[in-house]
Amino acid sequence: MRNFNRKSLLASIFFLDIMLAFFPPSSYAFYERQGDEADIEFRGMLQVYGTAYRRSENTIFYKDRNRYGLGGLARLIMKAQIGETISLEADAYQTYIPEALKTNQTATNVTIQDVERSSLLEWSLSDRNYVHAAIDRFNIRWSKDRLDLILGRQPINLATTFYFSPNDFFAPFAAQAFYRVYKPGVDALRAEVRLGDLSQLSLISVLGYNPDPDTDTGWSASHAGHRTSYIGRVSTVFRDFEWALLGGTLGDSDVVGGSIQGEFFKWLGIRAEGHIRYPDDPPHGSYKEFTVGLEHYWENNLDIRLEYFYHGSGLGKVNDYSIIPALFRGWSAYLGRDYMALGLGYEFTPLLRGQMSLIHNLGDNSGLCSINAVYSLSNEAELALNLGLPFGKRPEGARIRSEFGLYPYSINLEVRYYF
Repeated sequence: MRNFNRKSLLASIFFLDIMLAFFPPSSYAFYERQGDEADIEFRGMLQVYGTAYRRSENTIFYKDRNRYGLGGLARLIMKAQIGETISLEADAYQTYIPEALKTNQTATNVTIQDVERSSLLEWSLSDRNYVHAAIDRFNIRWSKDRLDLILGRQPINLATTFYFSPNDFFAPFAAQAFYRVYKPGVDALRAEVRLGDLSQLSLISVLGYNPDPDTDTGWSASHAGHRTSYIGRVSTVFRDFEWALLGGTLGDSDVVGGSIQGEFFKWLGIRAEGHIRYPDDPPHGSYKEFTVGLEHYWENNLDIRLEYFYHGSGLGKVNDYSIIPALFRGWSAYLGRDYMALGLGYEFTPLLRGQMSLIHNLGDNSGLCSINAVYSLSNEAELALNLGLPFGKRPEGARIRSEFGLYPYSINLEVRYYF
């Protein structure tokens, strides 16, 4: 890390400080109107960050060893309520990622350009840099008695565990992502039926799209019927634990699974989820995916979380990494089969919170340590520092010797405004 271009990194920090001075945050929606029959409000968020990477010396995998740059994202959010039964949500963003940062694996963030959804609501504004505008959410909700119907681009979250969430099939966060305020939306129809005070039935249909390398997102504009997913999930609470079962069709495969979460002795939290998947593609065959996690929160604001992940569709041997392109035609960005994750969080002061996660591929003995610190500048603004410290065998020529050995060392300084 010591060989980074320090002037460029200092320039990034200086630029962030200038943004703080000229864009003071607000503690309320910048537009809000309440009427007898309808309410509407507009909010926004601005992210500006400076990032630097340092990778191993390998001209086959990396064009440059060091890369750095400034990026940003602006988001506009609208929420409206019409009468007692209808609500609307819209979320649009525009992002800027310089060419130097476009293709880097990152230890601290998760990009949304690979989310499987129609490219019709996404626009590329540059051929060189990733200057991109998109409608991230656009949906209407109808609520009556025990039924909610939501139609349109919306986030679908079926996760119970935190780092590895095999049951979160649609745009899941990466295990190392700390910032999870805005989950990307997918094009879906969802029905939520409250069966009782502690029981619920969810019926979900998510449109699928064919890969299209000519679009900025990598997905076609019109949906592909054979890739559409249909999922049902039922949950209830029994003996202070939430139990859930799910099943259905995910594109070209069938799936059945479940989850459980609760506490033992009101001290030790347990979360578990998983599924068995039956692909139509015979070479893959059926496989299992599951995660088991333990967690505890102390009164002194310290928390700890430990998770084990069995990735049945992953590769069991490092020598198999030569078939990575075939793997990425599948359903996961994880390469190996067995993983552990350890996370710590501590609130040092009411304004400063720190987090750390350590992700370990047990098969090739590589890992990624991610460190995150967030300082509250005001009620509506925060400063975040992220460090990514990978370890493992680095690639040798064209040979991949470990998963996280491919990752760069990284540092990211970011300012977020909510207004």
